[in-house]
Formats: sequence, C-alpha cells, structure tokens
Amino acid sequence: MFTGIVGDVGTVERVTRTDTGLELRIRAAYSDLAVGESIAVNGVCLTVIAHDASSFTCAAVRSTVAVTTVGDWTPDRRVNLERAMRPTDRIGGHIVQGHVDGVARVTRAVAEGDALMVDLALPAGLSDFMVERGSVAVDGISLTIAAVPAPDVIRLSIIDYTRRHTTVQDLKAGSAVNVEADVLAKHVHRMLAPHRNA
Repeated sequence: MFTGIVGDVGTVERVTRTDTGLELRIRAAYSDLAVGESIAVNGVCLTVIAHDASSFTCAAVRSTVAVTTVGDWTPDRRVNLERAMRPTDRIGGHIVQGHVDGVARVTRAVAEGDALMVDLALPAGLSDFMVERGSVAVDGISLTIAAVPAPDVIRLSIIDYTRRHTTVQDLKAGSAVNVEADVLAKHVHRMLAPHRNA
C-alpha cells in the first residue's frame, strides 16, 4: 500500500521483453532496497527482483502492461517512485494500492498563476469514482480533483512543489498517464449498486 507521495524520480535504464511481459531496470537514489519489496513506479505496484547501489530491476507481467503505460516506456523516461508505506508512516496523500484502473490522456496542461491546470480524459467506467475535491492517483501522485468539467473529464490543479518534484512537469496534451481511482470510492460504489434501481 502507498500514499501517493512521491519519494524520488527515477529514470528507466533498460527495458527487456520476456516470455511473461517486461523487465525494467530503473536508476534511483534508493540504496537500501530489498529483493521482494514492493515499489510504485508511476503508480504501478511492482516487485524488486534485483538491485545494486544505484538501480533496481522489476518485472511487469502482460496483464499489467495491458492496463498501464508500462508498455510505452523506453530508456531515459523519468518515472515517479514511492516505496511501500510502513504502519507508522503519515498518510500525506490518500490510500493508493498501486493497482492501476486504466490509462487517461492529457487534453490540456496550462499554467494558471502558480498552478498547473491539467485536464484528463478518463477511460470508460472511471467517471463514477471521480468527485470534485476527491482524490485520484495519477502516475502514482496523490492529487485532488479540482473540477469535473465534462463527463469522463477531470481537472487537476497542481501546485508548484508537486510539479518540481515529480514527472508532472513532463506532461503535455496527448500524454498518457496511469490512473487509479480512490479505493474508498470504489467500495462505496459497489455497496450502493444493488440499491440504485430500488
């Protein structure tokens, strides 16, 4: 489990196709990773399978590649990194599982004052979980939904600190991003489903 507070921005060093999906080597500042540890890479929960002092290797199976942006990653791509939350950690963002629900497209990324306003066109089925001032994880970053300007579109107002310390600064119209809806919203939606047409 994660909180959507990015701890480091790493760089993809190598992408290797395997029989089961992709193997990724990522350069990162972490020097104390352990084999078997979970780490969120652009919001995708992956397992460390090898590491050295400056990088780690993880694998993404075909089903993960199919619902995320991982299949488009190439060497030199910057990625948001977050290590799994410890029970004693502060939850600075919101509960993030690292289980991406789909890929959204940036339709607008414009600086307005001290914020970056980003509009995302959501994949089918996710708009039910999005509410103004609710939470969403975008490429592993816990963000607040500033507005829902149209069906299947959310608007994010991203502060300068987040822009400087994550990959948000790389976003432009057409960029693809991993989106994970708030798990609490998903549970509430499922619990209420039998009562909607009652």
